[in-house]
Amino acid sequence: MTVAIVLAAGTPAAGQPTAAGDTLGATLADRLAEQWHRAGVTHVRRAANLTELATLVDAATGPVIVSGTDLVAHTAVLRHLATSPVGPTVALVLTDPPAPGQAVVREERGQVVDAGPDGRLDGGQTGVFGGALRVGRDDLPALAAAARAAVAGTPIAGTDPAAVAGTPPAAGPEAAGSAVDRLFTGLTALGTLTFAHRVRLLVAHRVADPAGLAAAEAAVAAVDEDRAELRLSVKEKDDFFTTFFVSTWSPYVTKASAKLGLTPTGVTAISVLFAAVAAVLFGVGGRPALVTGAVLLYLGFVLDCVDGQLARYTRHFSAWGGWLDTMADRAKEYLVYAGLGYGATAAGFRYGWALAVAAMTLQTVRHMTDTWYGVLHDEAARRPKAVGGGGGGIGDRLNAASTRVQADTGSLSYWLKRTVVFPIGERWALIALTVALFGPLVSLVAVLTWGVLAFAYTGALRTLRARWMWVPVLDTVDATLHRDDGPIAARFPVLRPMGPLTLAVLGALGPAALLVAAGLRVRAGDEAGGLAWAVPVALLVLLVAALGAGAAHNGPLDWLVPAALRAGEYLFAIAAGVVGGAPAWVVFGYVFVLTLHHYDLTARLEKRQAAPPLHGATLGWEGRSAVLAVAAFAGFAGIAMATLGAYLLVVFVGSVVLAWVVLPARARRGVGVPAGGEVRQPG
Repeated sequence: MTVAIVLAAGTPAAGQPTAAGDTLGATLADRLAEQWHRAGVTHVRRAANLTELATLVDAATGPVIVSGTDLVAHTAVLRHLATSPVGPTVALVLTDPPAPGQAVVREERGQVVDAGPDGRLDGGQTGVFGGALRVGRDDLPALAAAARAAVAGTPIAGTDPAAVAGTPPAAGPEAAGSAVDRLFTGLTALGTLTFAHRVRLLVAHRVADPAGLAAAEAAVAAVDEDRAELRLSVKEKDDFFTTFFVSTWSPYVTKASAKLGLTPTGVTAISVLFAAVAAVLFGVGGRPALVTGAVLLYLGFVLDCVDGQLARYTRHFSAWGGWLDTMADRAKEYLVYAGLGYGATAAGFRYGWALAVAAMTLQTVRHMTDTWYGVLHDEAARRPKAVGGGGGGIGDRLNAASTRVQADTGSLSYWLKRTVVFPIGERWALIALTVALFGPLVSLVAVLTWGVLAFAYTGALRTLRARWMWVPVLDTVDATLHRDDGPIAARFPVLRPMGPLTLAVLGALGPAALLVAAGLRVRAGDEAGGLAWAVPVALLVLLVAALGAGAAHNGPLDWLVPAALRAGEYLFAIAAGVVGGAPAWVVFGYVFVLTLHHYDLTARLEKRQAAPPLHGATLGWEGRSAVLAVAAFAGFAGIAMATLGAYLLVVFVGSVVLAWVVLPARARRGVGVPAGGEVRQPG
C-alpha cells in the first residue's frame, strides 16, 4: 500500500486563493492531496511538520510519497512519479532555477549522486529538486532518520552538517518548501540510492507567490495532458531504426491497443507469434515466404516496441512484465536464427545450422557484457569519487568523448555511435532486408559479420574505460550465482594470483581449440569422432575457470567473467556435439535452452529479483559440461544433449511457475514457502 504525505506547513503560497476557475479547493495543499488521489494513491495524509512526517513513516508498511505543497503540476507528473519503474526510491527533478531554500541535485546515469543547497555543489548541479519523491519500503528507516535529523539540525553520522540540514532549524513553523528540501538532502546524504524522474512535455513548477502560481497554472492548462502522455510513451532516446521507422507511427498502435483493452503482456505474446511465424516462413523458403516473413518480422518488432509504450502509457508496470519482455525479446530473436539456419540448410548450404548457433552464441555473450557493463557504469555513478580521479589517460579521454557525443543528440556522430553497436532494431532491420532480398544464408552471414565488428568495437572501448574507472561490480552481488557455478566448482581450490577473469579466459581456450580442430576435420571430410579422446582434455582445460570461483572478483575487468564463462560453456557444448555426432539442430536447441537459463539470471539482476527457485538443480556450468563430456566420449552425445536440454527446460519452466505464480500466491496467504531447499517465512 502506497501512502502519500503532503507536508503542508507554511508554504509561501499556501493559504492564498487559487486561480479563478479552479474547481478543486481553496489551497494548494487541498489541490495537491486531491491530485495524489487522482494519480492512483488511495491513502493521502497530511503532516504539519517533519516530526509528524517521521511518525507517519514509522507506521508505513509500503512505499511512501512525500511532497511539499508548493508544487504545481499535471496530475500525470504525479502519477508517473508514483509508478516509476526505474527504482524503489525516485525524486522529481526539474530544470527550473532554484529558489531560496530549494535543493539542487547532481545526477549521473539517472541516479542522484549528490544534493544540497544552491551553491554547495560548486556549479556541478544538473537540476533542482522538484519537491516530491517516492521512497521505497526498504528506505523508509533512512527517510525517518533524515526527517528527525533535519528537525534537530544535527548531522547524520559521517556527513557534513550543511549537507544534511541545508539550513538551520526554523525558530517558528517550518516552511514546507525548505522542510521537504532538507528532508531530501538528508536522505541523499545517508547514501540512499535515489533515481531522478525528469519531466518532459508535461509541466511541473514550484511556486513561491501568487504570480508564480498563476504562471504555473497557465502553463499546465496550455498542455494537452493525454496527448503528451502518449508521446511520452516513446523512449526519449532510442536507436536510429527504431526512432525513424517505428516510433513515428507506433504510438497510434499504442493508443489503439489501450482502447482495445490489451495489456503489455498480451502485446508481447502477439509479437512472439509474429516472430515465430516469420521464423517458419524463413525455413520454408521461396521468395513469397521470405518477403512475407520479413514483413511479419518488422511488424513483430513494432509490437515489441508497443508493449513497452503501452506499459508507459497505461502505467501498468510489474516485475513479471519486465522479466517477460526481456526473455521474449531473446527467445524471438533466436527462433528467427533457427528459421534462418534451417532455411539455409534446406537451400543446400551445409553449415546453415552452424551459422545459426554461432549467431546465437555471439549475441548471448555480447549481451552478457552489455548487462555487466551497465552494472559497472551504474556503480561508478554511485561512487563518483572513485571515477573522477582520472589523470587524463586514455580512459578519461574516451569517457569525455563519449559524453560529448551522447550530448550532441541528433548529430551524425551521435547516430553513428548508436548504430555501430548493432542494437536490436538494426539487427531486425538487417535480417528482414537481407532475407527478403537475398535469402537466409546471406542474412546469417550479415548478422555475424556486423555482430563481430560491433563486439570488437564495444569490447575494446569498454575495456579501456573500465580500467580507468576501476570499479568492481561482481563483489557487490552473489558472484557464485551470476558465475552460474555448480557443486563441482565449489569444491575446487582457489588460485588467487591469476585472478578469476584470466582463469575464465584460459578455460574457454580449451573448448575453442577442440571446436576448431573438429571443424577442420569435418571440412576435410573426416569424422570428428576421432577426436573423442580430446573431449576430456578440453573439459580439464575448461575446469581451470573453476579455480577462480572462490577468489575476490574485484578487478577492474572482472565484470567480463560471466561472459567468459558463458563463452567457455557454449563452445564446449558445441564442440562436444560436433565430436559426438549430435544433429546440428539438437546442438542449437541445447544452446538455446542454456541461453534461456542465463538470460533468466541477467533479467533478474536487472529487475532486482532473487535467484530462480530451482537454480540449484541446474548443475552449474561445470556440471553440465562434465555430463556432455562423458556422453561425447562414450559416443551418445546427441541423446545426452537432448535429454539434458529437456531437463534444463523443465527446470526453467518450473522456476518460472514457482517464482511468478506459486510462491507469490503462498506469500499472500502468509504461509511458509520452500525456496532453494529450505522453508522461508514471508516478510
